[in-house]
Amino acid sequence: MTAILGVSAYYHDSAAALIVDGTIAAAAQEERFTRKKHDHEFPRNAVRACLESAGIKPDELDWVGFYEKPLTKFERLLETYLAYAPSGFVSFAKAAPLWTRTKLFLPKLMRDELGGAYRKRFVFAEHHESHAASAFFPSPFDQAAILTIDGVGEWATASFGIGRGNRIELRRQLRFPHSLGLLYSAVTYYTGFRVNSGEYKVMGLAPYGEPKYADLFYKHLIDLKEDGSFRMDMSYFQYCQGLTMTSPKFHRLFGGPPRRPETKLTERDLDMAASVQVVTEEIMMRMARHVYRQTGMNKLCLAGGVALNCVGNGRILREGPFEDVWIQPAAGDAGGALGVALLIDHQLLDRPRDRSKSSGDRQAGSLLGTAYNDRAIERFLKDVGANYTRFDDDGALCSAIAEALADGKIVGWFQGRMEFGPRALGARSILGDPRGLDMGTIMNVKIKFRESFRPFAPAVLRDRAREYFELSPNHESPYMLLTAPVAEDKRIAVNGEAARVRGLDQRKFARSVIPSVTHVDHSARIQTVDDERNPLFARLIREFDRLTGRPVLINTSFNVRGEPIVESPADAYRCFLATDIDTLALGRFVLEKQGQKAMSRREVERHLAKFQLD
Repeated sequence: MTAILGVSAYYHDSAAALIVDGTIAAAAQEERFTRKKHDHEFPRNAVRACLESAGIKPDELDWVGFYEKPLTKFERLLETYLAYAPSGFVSFAKAAPLWTRTKLFLPKLMRDELGGAYRKRFVFAEHHESHAASAFFPSPFDQAAILTIDGVGEWATASFGIGRGNRIELRRQLRFPHSLGLLYSAVTYYTGFRVNSGEYKVMGLAPYGEPKYADLFYKHLIDLKEDGSFRMDMSYFQYCQGLTMTSPKFHRLFGGPPRRPETKLTERDLDMAASVQVVTEEIMMRMARHVYRQTGMNKLCLAGGVALNCVGNGRILREGPFEDVWIQPAAGDAGGALGVALLIDHQLLDRPRDRSKSSGDRQAGSLLGTAYNDRAIERFLKDVGANYTRFDDDGALCSAIAEALADGKIVGWFQGRMEFGPRALGARSILGDPRGLDMGTIMNVKIKFRESFRPFAPAVLRDRAREYFELSPNHESPYMLLTAPVAEDKRIAVNGEAARVRGLDQRKFARSVIPSVTHVDHSARIQTVDDERNPLFARLIREFDRLTGRPVLINTSFNVRGEPIVESPADAYRCFLATDIDTLALGRFVLEKQGQKAMSRREVERHLAKFQLD
C-alpha cells in the first residue's frame, strides 16, 4: 500500500487530500469542521477525517506534500515590501509574525501536527504546479493543455502547459503583481464585498449592470495583449504595499470611494461588476486561444481561483477552440492539497493514471468527504429528541421528498459523502422547486440570509439537460462550473415594462419556465446529475420530474450566509432549526419543521461533542 497526504494551508481554504494506491481516497476542507468560513489554519481536522475514512494512521503514510514553496513565496513578499518601502511596512508587520511562527518552519509544524508519527520526507511543490496537477491528473483526458489562473502563488499568477499520461509540464507564466485574480478581487473590494469570498457576489451581480467602465479598464488599468498577457498600472492598486486593494487614484477614476459593506448597491456597483466580468471573460478567452495555438491540444484543463468563474468557463467551452474542457471542482487553494498528492503519485513515483473510471474523470463526483451511516444519524436524532420518520428504502425516501418539493417546501438534503470544493452537488444541499419566480427570493432571504440578487443553480438530469439548456450533446457540467444559456423554447419573452426595467428590479420578471434558476440574461449555472456519480440525487430528480414534468431542481449549498457548508448531522439539524427550511432529509430519516423542539446553538454543540464519526 502507498498512502500520500497532500496539504494546503495558511492562505485561503486549507484542506487535506489522501491518495491510496493511486486512488483519490478522501479530500476535505478544514472550514467544514471548525465552522470558520475559509479557515486557513493547518487542516488538522481535515487530515484526521481523511486518514480515518481510509483506516490509515499517520505512521503508515509514505509521503506528505505541501501545495506550494514557502521560502519562494517569502522571497516574493520581501522583494515586494522592499520595492514599496516604506509604505509597505504596515503590510509586512502584519504578515511577518505568521511567517516567523509557522510558514518558515513547515516541516517541523507538519510533523508535530501528525503527532510525531510521520518521520519520512516532505515534498513542496510550486503553487501553480499543484493547481495544474489537480486539473489534469483527475481529468478524463489522456493528454490536454492546462491553464491555471488565480490571485498569486509564489510569483506566478497564471500559467499554462501540457499534460500527457502521468506527466505535466508548465511552459510559461504571468508573474505578480499582474494578476487577473487580484484585478477581480480589487473590484470585489471596491463594490463593498469581502476579498477572497465576495467574488461570487460580483459575478452574480454582473448581469444586472452594463459594462460601462470596460473601456476605462483597458485605457487606464491594464495593457492587454493578444495572447491574454497583460500589465497593470499599479498606481491604481494598493495590494502590494497596503491593506486595501485599490488606491485613491482608482477611486477618482471611477467616481468615488469604495462602497461601504452592507450599504445599498448603486448603479455604479452593478456596472463595475458587469465591467470587470466582461474584461475577465475577454482575458480568459485570449489566454485559452493562445494556449491552444501554443500547445496544439484539443482538450483543456482549468484550475486556480479564476477557474471558478463559471461564466468565463462557459464561454471558453462554447466559443473557444477546444473540443472539451474539464475544470477541477475544488479549483481554488483547497484543490492544491489534492494537486500536490497527485503530483507525488504520478510525477515523483511514476505511477500510471487509472483509466478504468467509466464516468471519465477520477474525481468520484467530488464526493470525497466525510459520511455518516443511518445508525450514527439515528443515534444523534434520538439524543436530541427529534421527531422523525424513517424510510426503509431509497425509492420511498425520494418519493416523499419529491412530493414535498412539488408542494413548494424547501428541503435540506444531507446524503452520503460530503462534497470537496465550494459547490454543493447533491450531498449537502438545500433544494427547492424552480417553477416559481418567488422561490429564489424566499430561499435567499429566509433560508440563506444573503443578498436577494444571488443566483441559484439548476440541478438537471444529464440525459435531459439539452431540453432545457444550450449544452452540446458531448458536454456535461457535473460540478456546477459552467454557465449555459437556457434553451430558446424554455424562455419567456421580455416585453413591455419588463424590457424597460434596469438594475435589480429585473428580478421581478420571469425569464423562463424555470425562473428561479434563470439569470436575467437567460443563462444558468448548471449541474448535470447522473446515476454514476450521484444515483440517489438523480433518483430524486427523476421522481420530481414524474410529479411535475420538470427534471430540474434548485440546488444551493446547505449553509447560511457567513458559514461553511454543513459537515455533520448536527450542523444540518442546527441549520434546519435556525432557518425556514421546511423538511430535512438526513440519510433515510425525514424531519418536518412542525413538531421539532427549539434548541440553542450551545445545546446542539453539546450533542455534537458527544457525536463521533461512524
